[in-house]
Amino acid sequence: MTGLQDKLTPAQVEEFGRELDEIRQRIVADLGQADVDYIHNVIKTQRALEVTGRGLLFAGFFPPAWVAGVAALSVAKILDNMEIGHNVMHGQYDWTRDPALSSQKFEWDNVAPAENWRHSHNYMHHTYTNILDKDRDIGYGVLRMDPAQKWNPYYLGNPVYAVALAFMFQWGVMLHDLEFDRIVKGERKWSDNKEVGLKMLKKAGRQVGKDYVLFPLLTGPLAPLTFLGNATANLTRNLWAFSIIFCGHFPADVESFTEEETENESRGQWYLRQILGSANITGGKLFHVMTGNLSHQIEHHLFPDIPARRYPEIAGEVRAICEKYGLPYNTGPLHKQLFSVAKKIVKLAMPWNGEPRATATVENDKTLRAA
Repeated sequence: MTGLQDKLTPAQVEEFGRELDEIRQRIVADLGQADVDYIHNVIKTQRALEVTGRGLLFAGFFPPAWVAGVAALSVAKILDNMEIGHNVMHGQYDWTRDPALSSQKFEWDNVAPAENWRHSHNYMHHTYTNILDKDRDIGYGVLRMDPAQKWNPYYLGNPVYAVALAFMFQWGVMLHDLEFDRIVKGERKWSDNKEVGLKMLKKAGRQVGKDYVLFPLLTGPLAPLTFLGNATANLTRNLWAFSIIFCGHFPADVESFTEEETENESRGQWYLRQILGSANITGGKLFHVMTGNLSHQIEHHLFPDIPARRYPEIAGEVRAICEKYGLPYNTGPLHKQLFSVAKKIVKLAMPWNGEPRATATVENDKTLRAA
């Protein structure tokens, strides 16, 4: 592994990993009723907001009711996807043995099938975080988000593709599993997508039928307004999720790695990669809840299966450990991180911004692999 990681000796890497393991072990041992009560309260709030939002759309002829209904439904969809769905499907509440909180049974309000997402996100992204050609979340097979990605004229549209992905984010997450980029390269066949594609069609059909057929029809003559309200709520959720996720992965100074650099990495080196490949977003308590605590992306990448509500209480410790070892702790307000991401997207659309990755010396590489 390269760059800042060369500052740590093998002994430091081992001690660094041990200190983070201690945080994890302490939190796991402390999990209990407070965590269960928290997620149940969030679920109750989300359901109340959804019922309220859909109810207000029945009075959509009155503009304030329509606006309030769309706002309530938007927040409900954000909570369902981020603070509930994302975190439950990570297995953060499997220890409760509650079927409603089972990572293998939960299904979210999103066109992306939970089963597909668990593979592409839980396994591929969190195992191979920011490893080029392994972590397909780098650019989602659509964008150039790292200078080591070979430039071609297609990437001149980088900003346009990013805006389109933001507006259609749930669909982008769904189609992500078709791996179009690998098909174009000849590494995958269309026939390989049959099973995955059928799951997508089934889930997307249910979502489209619910938001754009069933609920609009239930409001009778107000169907067009309800259709528009549901579309607006989905758009709001898409833009919010895109912003939070991209700000946690792609601001300036977030690093990426090669397969060779991460071969045979130790637990401490894996932790190191998560910190160097992630960024946080500062904000208040409500803001963090609305992000599903993915505003603590560093802590999430370190401990993806620990209830996200615990991230704020350990963030200070993680930051102190980073400072102790001279490692960066990338954090900043939403507007700053979002501007940084936008700047990178535009910059990497240009051919002259392709840079070869710095490589470690042979001695450093051998030393770290021996750690």
